[in-house]
Amino acid sequence: MSFPYKHVLLIGATAGIGRAMADRFIETGIKVTAVGRRQERLDEFVRKHGEDKASGVAFDISGISKTPAFAESVMKSYPGIDCLFLNAGIQNAYDLSDPATFDLERFQNETHVNYISLVALVHAFLPVFREKDTPTSIIFTGTNIAIIPAATLPAYCGSKAALNVFTLCLRENLGNTKIKIIEISPPPVQTELHDYMGESGRSFGMPVDQFTDAAHRGLLEGKDQIVIGAVGPAETFNEIVEKRRDAFENFAKLMRSAH
Repeated sequence: MSFPYKHVLLIGATAGIGRAMADRFIETGIKVTAVGRRQERLDEFVRKHGEDKASGVAFDISGISKTPAFAESVMKSYPGIDCLFLNAGIQNAYDLSDPATFDLERFQNETHVNYISLVALVHAFLPVFREKDTPTSIIFTGTNIAIIPAATLPAYCGSKAALNVFTLCLRENLGNTKIKIIEISPPPVQTELHDYMGESGRSFGMPVDQFTDAAHRGLLEGKDQIVIGAVGPAETFNEIVEKRRDAFENFAKLMRSAH
């Protein structure tokens, strides 16, 4: 089976892509422990699917000083977890030309949540995954605009670009382990992520069911890089993605041979 994992810990599972993927996993017989900030949504998720298939843990990933204790507690409660799915994220628009309205604190928080907090989670869970005898995986929800950025979303695109680089490096570093590193790169998807756009936000992008179908299909096919949609012409965008991956891997081989 190309997706052999039995129990997914899904960070950011209470809305949008995370919730849709959590539902899909459970539909296919995979247990899900959902993580999010809103306890009422976690409770509703567990009620919907039943405690034999679903569980919920409330945690704010921005508080990275608490991440190690969170990881220890979760793995003690659910030792069968073999897949860490990092999906949480924030997106806001900024006008960098006007310092009077540019909210630096919000910008910093967005980059922290979208990147640093996920690195902290990987750091906390990696030792446990390395000790397991069975295959494990870490899945990241990236974005196509990490490769071709949207000018109005510098914090989101920049933090996701950093996450993309981290994913490439982590995959290379763990090449001799049983831990598979997977990145899903979506286009805009109709979710709460776009609520800052107003009433039109949740109708912007690909329907979430269409995205979920494509993402799940890529996971079952065993892909470690699942690119859905494109920024601009698909042929050009996919060529950029593929050539960048090839260039990275060739450079990684060169660096290995130098040591």
